[in-house]
Amino acid sequence: MNFDLTEEQEMVRETFARFLDENSSPVRVRAAMPSGFDAEMWRGLAELGAFAMRVPEGNGGMGMGLFEAALLMEEAGRTLASGPLAEALVAARLLGQLGGDESLLGRVIAGEAVVSIALHDVASQPLQWVAGGLVAEAVIARHGNDVVLVSVPESARVAEENLASTPIAELDLGALGKTVLASGADALATFAAALEEWKLLIAAGLSGLAREALRLAAAYASERKAFGVFIGTFQAISHPMADLICEIDGGKFLVWKAIRSIADGDKEAAATVSLAAWWNADMAARTCTQSLHTFGGYGLTTEYDIHLYALRSKALPLVLGDPQDLLAEAGRRLYEGETAALPEVGDVPIDFDLGDEARAVQAELREFFATQVTDEQKSKFHYSFEGFNPEVHKKLIAANLAYLGLPKDVGGRGLNSYAITAARDVLEEENWTNPVGGVSSMVALIINRFGTDELKREVLGKIMSGDAICSLGYSEPGAGSDVFNAQCKATPDGNGWRIDGTKMFTSGANISDYVLMLTRTNSEVAKHKGLTMFIVPLKAEGVTVQPVFTFQDERTNITFYDGVKIPDTYRLGEVDGGVRTMSASLELEHGGGFSKVQRAMLEDAAALCGEIKAAGGKSLLQTENAQRRLARTAANVMVSELLQFRANWVQVEGKENLAYGPMTKMYSSEKFQSDARDLLDLTAPHSLSKRKGPRGHINLAYRHAHGTTIYGGTSEVHRSMVAERGLGLPRSRN
Repeated sequence: MNFDLTEEQEMVRETFARFLDENSSPVRVRAAMPSGFDAEMWRGLAELGAFAMRVPEGNGGMGMGLFEAALLMEEAGRTLASGPLAEALVAARLLGQLGGDESLLGRVIAGEAVVSIALHDVASQPLQWVAGGLVAEAVIARHGNDVVLVSVPESARVAEENLASTPIAELDLGALGKTVLASGADALATFAAALEEWKLLIAAGLSGLAREALRLAAAYASERKAFGVFIGTFQAISHPMADLICEIDGGKFLVWKAIRSIADGDKEAAATVSLAAWWNADMAARTCTQSLHTFGGYGLTTEYDIHLYALRSKALPLVLGDPQDLLAEAGRRLYEGETAALPEVGDVPIDFDLGDEARAVQAELREFFATQVTDEQKSKFHYSFEGFNPEVHKKLIAANLAYLGLPKDVGGRGLNSYAITAARDVLEEENWTNPVGGVSSMVALIINRFGTDELKREVLGKIMSGDAICSLGYSEPGAGSDVFNAQCKATPDGNGWRIDGTKMFTSGANISDYVLMLTRTNSEVAKHKGLTMFIVPLKAEGVTVQPVFTFQDERTNITFYDGVKIPDTYRLGEVDGGVRTMSASLELEHGGGFSKVQRAMLEDAAALCGEIKAAGGKSLLQTENAQRRLARTAANVMVSELLQFRANWVQVEGKENLAYGPMTKMYSSEKFQSDARDLLDLTAPHSLSKRKGPRGHINLAYRHAHGTTIYGGTSEVHRSMVAERGLGLPRSRN
């Protein structure tokens, strides 16, 4: 797996970034209005080789890959470059591929002429809006069975005011002179592939534009004060930004995924192109609106630059038409088998492959569940502690498949996060998503690092053999996600300790042997400094476990501790040093989210839509409405997976981690919840049933999703982490 650019690509990006910072500054962007074209900047881009990038080498170009062009577009979007750059890049490539006027191609490469593209067939739509039509001396278009070069005389280029002061123009292409560049199926496929390339370049530009708009808003929120504090401390300001940086990263990664998928010949490559274009058009507009809102009334004034981003975020993609049509297109490509010609993309450094070790453990797990687990056992699996089967758990331990992420020095498999992510795919397929292994791994790690020899002999060995399982005692009735506010007391009692208090949501306590408990040992210091961790036997005298049932078909518990006595040897770490002890569990955090259950829900919904009859005798899956909504969920699944892969990658490679784990969990759980609601609606009333199969699965997904934004830290907690670490906003809580 790799999320890094090559040295050459980083040099390309930095070269264009430096040039555009100087030559497409806000002052220069404003100076280019109202035409929206900066001829001097355009020639400077040409000198750097911008318009030769995608032209084949045999035609005087540089023959570079689509990925490099996307990097240029991201920087152009960030700096609001004044000119039809995406269209010109595509047009230059088409001139090289299809031949024609070599002198025109030379002038385009030199920045002396602008050529644009028409996005619709001139034969059926002769009058159409063309990006850069105001400054283009020619437009490449499809005309029936031909690809033509339409000459645009200056008299046909009529300037008019438009939303973002860009050089757009409405041209009657059918009435202008044309030269046929090429005809037939191959020519049309080349042109169609160029339009797909345009979608990705525009998507990349919108990704860069949105990122800069959000950066401007975050900077403003970090310096503007209200009520005596920076407005970035208000969660009403910071939390929407945290949501949007997830979507901005997701948009960039969708572009990367589309290019990678084209290179790999992936069957979903064409759909991913459509989704990347739709996603970034929608995301950029919402990001710029929210960013402008952060500035308050100042954002409405022309003195501030943020309004430029709000306008340009619409100007770039809307020349094609309604972005929702791209979502419909993705739906047809995913669920109707619609095909598309795709461009040659060249070398792609980005790689989302999890590797050979990941595939090997997947094969082991599939073999295990096929040969070691009965159908009856499988029928009782459940995502919660309710699905725990001691026999299967012990067999997994014997096969070294239970504690995959636990370090080898503790007795685990010691796999990296790529392999663990791959393993979770198989566990989701088999419905063995029981939390026992994860919790027991966490407890085993902490005992190994901080436990006494006695605790290791009496408890750790049982956990590793499967003779004991554990639960977590963090949450309390009045504390929730604020674990540092724990009030369950541990007081010295002779040579040991006495535990008194209550823990809430102690899932699995009814079948567990031990609970890893966070207790209050000192109330005279800062609350996070007066905590100590213990292992508490749940069969000890004074422990009461009462069930708490959820509407998600699971049982959790409230547990009471009344004078429970434990020896000091069951203490973990230093007295009042519980925070340091607890942090050891983070070593097992691999940015896990809910993409697995999201994808399973999507597949169940598509299957059920194929069964449900719609009007006219078609299945629901054949309707545009269903295809759009399924495609939207598919995009959310892809982004959840890509965010998780990025979290895996920074952990394995030791890269800077800007709260990528919390970002993954928060984003995926929120989209799981919203998509579960939507797909329940889409497949209603069938989804009301709890019958076995897709109906019951969608029904359960809707109920299950409600908990995912809560346990493991609420979305609000994770939003604050993302805002502070990912966007540099001031701390939003004391």
